[in-house]
Amino acid sequence: MTDLDVPCFTLTQVLKAVNMNVKQFLSLVRKLDVNLDTISTKVNSALTRVEKKYDVMLALYQRFEKDREIVRSCWTMFLLAKGNALQMEDDLVISFQLLLCAVEFFIKRCPPDLLQPLYKSAISKVQSPPTRTSRRNQSKAKSRPPEPQVDLQLLETLCKENECNTEEVKNVYQTSFLAFLDSLDLSRSTDLPQVGGAALLHIELLLVISLPAAMASIQQLRGDLVSSGDQPSTTLATYFKNCTIDPTQGMLKRLEMLGQTFSQRFSQAVGPRFIIIGKQRFTLGVRLYYKVMEEMLKSEEKRLSVQNFSKLLNDSTFHTSLLACALEVVMATYGANGSETAETDLCFPWILDVFSLAAFDFYKVIESFIKAEPTLSKDIVKHLETCENLIMEKIAWRTGSVLFELLKQEHEGGAAEQAEAPASFNQPLQHNHTAADLYLSPMHPGLRVLPPESPAPPNSQHASQPQNQPALQPGGQTPRHLKSNSLSLFYKKLYRLAYTRLKLLCSYLLSFNPELEPIIWTLFQHTLQHEYELMKNRHLDQLMMSAMYAICKVKSVDLRFKTIVTAYKNMPNTNQETFKHVLISDGHYDSIIVFYNQVFMQRLKTNILQYASPRSPRMSPGIMTPRSR
Repeated sequence: MTDLDVPCFTLTQVLKAVNMNVKQFLSLVRKLDVNLDTISTKVNSALTRVEKKYDVMLALYQRFEKDREIVRSCWTMFLLAKGNALQMEDDLVISFQLLLCAVEFFIKRCPPDLLQPLYKSAISKVQSPPTRTSRRNQSKAKSRPPEPQVDLQLLETLCKENECNTEEVKNVYQTSFLAFLDSLDLSRSTDLPQVGGAALLHIELLLVISLPAAMASIQQLRGDLVSSGDQPSTTLATYFKNCTIDPTQGMLKRLEMLGQTFSQRFSQAVGPRFIIIGKQRFTLGVRLYYKVMEEMLKSEEKRLSVQNFSKLLNDSTFHTSLLACALEVVMATYGANGSETAETDLCFPWILDVFSLAAFDFYKVIESFIKAEPTLSKDIVKHLETCENLIMEKIAWRTGSVLFELLKQEHEGGAAEQAEAPASFNQPLQHNHTAADLYLSPMHPGLRVLPPESPAPPNSQHASQPQNQPALQPGGQTPRHLKSNSLSLFYKKLYRLAYTRLKLLCSYLLSFNPELEPIIWTLFQHTLQHEYELMKNRHLDQLMMSAMYAICKVKSVDLRFKTIVTAYKNMPNTNQETFKHVLISDGHYDSIIVFYNQVFMQRLKTNILQYASPRSPRMSPGIMTPRSR
């Protein structure tokens, strides 16, 4: 083995030594993963990242493979430019924009009679860069030749043919590609790199790259936001003026601050020269943010017959969450999502870290966002639902999450959320909570439950509070134990997700023991409801697998942890880190077997042993254990 932090050979050297291509090598390594400890999570993460980079480059290069007349110098220049300018090398869209820059550079420097008519007519009459002369004969006092400027007419033709945004590609050219050329001193040279004339005849074939889905999604997003300006619409401005406290100035200051933060973090991830691209994507996000906010307020006005949304529109968390969701849609549309373990990816939950936004607060806006923006593609809706699942199964349970505070308050008040009957899980979840309800939920931090003797805080009644859930009781006192809408809905969704995943795992492993499924669910649900501290910095599936192993063990069913893990790896949306890297205590991590023995079993021993009796404890609501005949 070798330390990944001390590189002693490259992947290319390895591939040459074993005479394999990338896909063959990755497939072989995956096959080696036959037990818990063959491949470390660090190695697996590195392999996943290599595979993603390879897939991006394959998508860009595949048209070259089909054309025997390969423009090798153009492709080489693109690779050098990408390595020089782009830190996040698996961003497909920006990589493609850089490729267009390289193509533009070559097209305008080749003889016009070698080009196809479309590109011949697109080339502007620009002055060719001066011939390079010996620097020894140059006077130090002479000014350096001007750098070539981008040929807008040619670039616009290339962008139109490939459904790319001209302004974005122009910015990439001016901020990154020209800087790369300058580093090679090619920007002042008339010497065309060695490219065969026959190849130049077909240079436009480079552009027939298989990116239709990605580009079409981007065009659709931009088209949907054409009518949405960078400022609040007249309708939205009216809602702001109707507020007891006008939120406009606070909102604009927040957008300015978050915009600077977003652009800086974007450029840190992708490359310092791409800060303008970050600003452009933020602008798109702001347009979508305004559009969705307006639709949400229209819906609330219709639902509640009110127009004063002062409490909601002055809630900073609501605005930050809504903006974060809009930006997540933009980033996902541009294809910058993937493994959440990647350090430089702009994938979820990257946006939460950028805005220092709690995952539990972000979850509150997702469902209402989807309902308010019906033009979202199926892929984007699915992506947002995946983000919601990630929050429920892992991200919301990290140290410092407000979720633990809310759970503690509700348990102390005896208002813990009860599980629904699993039979209802096959039906869509029925509820009437909107984002406004969730952000203004009675137990939201800052709206603490007050003792009966305490006076109610001023202006605690919000205009958008549902009429069937008053914020105050008669007499001006807040109820002692008022359930949190946000927590209640979170747990309803959590139980559904947990039960769905357990049922799938049981179908893999316990098809001959169907009577065990309700027992395992009862233990699993009990853990989530009463031993929720076990979720801190852990994953939902870790408790699921532990509950399955525990019940099988006390019921004398031969099911080893290795078998559970093998089946688990076949489930969708799983990662081997889930069972190889489990928190044991105080920053110490080990395998899930160690977690079960040292943590799960010790915490739930009394409860687990109850199931060893032929007369098992009462099942969770709605679950009936099959009777033996």
